[in-house]
Amino acid sequence: MRKFLFAIFAIVFCVSANAAVDKKLVDQAEKYLNSITGLNGNFVQTANGKQQAGVFSMLRPGRVRLDYDNMPVQLISDGQDLYFFDKSLDQITTVPITSTPAGILVRKNIDLENADINVVETMGYKNSFALKLNLRGQEGLGHMTVVFDKSPVKLNSWTVVDATGATTDVAFRGLKEKTNFGKNYFQIQRHKTVSTSGGDDYYD
Repeated sequence: MRKFLFAIFAIVFCVSANAAVDKKLVDQAEKYLNSITGLNGNFVQTANGKQQAGVFSMLRPGRVRLDYDNMPVQLISDGQDLYFFDKSLDQITTVPITSTPAGILVRKNIDLENADINVVETMGYKNSFALKLNLRGQEGLGHMTVVFDKSPVKLNSWTVVDATGATTDVAFRGLKEKTNFGKNYFQIQRHKTVSTSGGDDYYD
């Protein structure tokens, strides 16, 4: 389960030979992403033929939170690391936020042309457009495609394909700009209490 959930953020990119890149679309995506301070809305994650829904929150720079509706787990970034928190087991697994697609979206300054991010292909559709990305020096491991609505420009979804060909889609619904999250909203909340049975328990 932990591996399945981390798949939505696993950094996996590839180079697409002879792909066309429309600089106008890249500029539109970059301008939009840098204009956002915070977002909040719903998501639907599809992988291995299974769907999971929940609430997505983001606050730049560096903070992300996903709460799943039907699983006792959270994915939270506090700006430094991305934590997988299994509430039922009281277990936490950590990866650097810089090694994830989420890390790209919540950087302080998003540069899609001159930094380590490389747009290898753009795709234009009637009501949306998409960017396929890689990180320079990490090519050949898979790819990530981020889809944006056109008018107005807005984050729509992303798809990650890992080195084995496994695909994870995350589609966003009802995203709205939001910055007034609680002080500790992007922190794992573990409150230690003394159990009447003699042991110590953690509760949210």
